[in-house]
Amino acid sequence: MKAPELRRTLPRMPDRFAAAGAVLIVLVVLASLFAPWLAPYPVDDPKPLEALLPPSAEHWFGTDQVGRDVFTRVLYGGRTSLGIAVAVLAASALVGVTLGMIAGYAGGWLRDVIMRVTDVFLAFPALLLSLALAVVLQPSVTTVIVAIAVTWWPWYARLAASVAASVANRPYVDAARCLGVPAPLIVLRHVLPNSLTPVLVQVSLDAGGVILTAAALSYLGLGAHEPTAEWGLMVEQGQTLFTTNWWVVTFPGLAIVLTAFAFNVMGEGLRNALDPRSEGARGERARNEPTSREAVATINTRVVR
Repeated sequence: MKAPELRRTLPRMPDRFAAAGAVLIVLVVLASLFAPWLAPYPVDDPKPLEALLPPSAEHWFGTDQVGRDVFTRVLYGGRTSLGIAVAVLAASALVGVTLGMIAGYAGGWLRDVIMRVTDVFLAFPALLLSLALAVVLQPSVTTVIVAIAVTWWPWYARLAASVAASVANRPYVDAARCLGVPAPLIVLRHVLPNSLTPVLVQVSLDAGGVILTAAALSYLGLGAHEPTAEWGLMVEQGQTLFTTNWWVVTFPGLAIVLTAFAFNVMGEGLRNALDPRSEGARGERARNEPTSREAVATINTRVVR
């Protein structure tokens, strides 16, 4: 197979911007996972005599109001924030994709019931509904996960239902039905694997939004609380010190912004690479396909031969 033909058979690789986002995400994940070994100080070791020290060689990000190392808490805060994002997206995708697969494949009244329930949840703004649930429940990391997951699964249900309905009408699915393959087996072997690509892209795009929502709930006092290290909570604790001790709020705030931004650009890159209907994929196919003059020249050459 020639190189141009091989390039046409492969998905378009993410652009450099998306690749940079992916690299940043890998660095954040690794730093969070290895926080116990990378952190220079204990995560919860108050030293009042070292309170509010500016960034230095001993404390790269300075210290907070009670003398705790901000760099250490940012590393451990990444474990909390990323853990919340993973838990929320896993629960949302599991519930939403399951219901969406059932609705899309079964159709009829079952699809109508599932979609109407989904519409009820989508009728409320996600952040407002999360706030309402977090107020009712006891503030904690678990509360944040539950409050966000309850408002996030309908998006996956609607997406999975539309994709599953399209896949369910394809010839190989009809052939499986004619052979007497049970419906659950058809869904697991044929419908689900061929419907996961848009779901995975949506998960990568939603990760940044989940991190921002979790930080917002913690900032409002409805999520993580002391002594848990969490980026949103750290921003809330240092907001009054921004004009005098800027480092207390700046570094956890930068961690939130950069991580959410990295997930967004990586998700856009994945969508361009995996979605054949995207503008990036169409542009790549246009670059790989021969122009009209090249095609005419090729045909003429073959005719002469």
